[in-house]
Amino acid sequence: MSIDTVGNFLTIIRNGVQISKPFVMVPQSKMNKAIADILLTEGFIRFAQEVEQDDKKALKIGLKYVGGESAIHELKRVSKLSRRSYSGVSEIKPVIGGLGISILTTNRGVITQKNAKKLGVGGEVICTVW
Repeated sequence: MSIDTVGNFLTIIRNGVQISKPFVMVPQSKMNKAIADILLTEGFIRFAQEVEQDDKKALKIGLKYVGGESAIHELKRVSKLSRRSYSGVSEIKPVIGGLGISILTTNRGVITQKNAKKLGVGGEVICTVW
């Protein structure tokens, strides 16, 4: 049985937003760090810092709220362990008319759909955020 670490990462953030936590702690991995960096760059979270928790590396992610409302309205896993979702550069669609982002893993690394179109690459769609 496999464990979906990216799915767990997204669920921890989603649950933290639902109960209005100021920050959440998630296990650290290269993929989780890359996704957190994109969320930080796009303005969906306040900070993402590496910390030590119980002798294990973790990420402390500061959730962002504007006027009492979360900056993350929906965080949805697209590609799952049981069914992968791949898109070519011409097949990548904007999320909510361009208000949100799709995060892809490509041969150029973990990037947003905007950067994927600029670079002319497609890949596996990990999740959508708006």
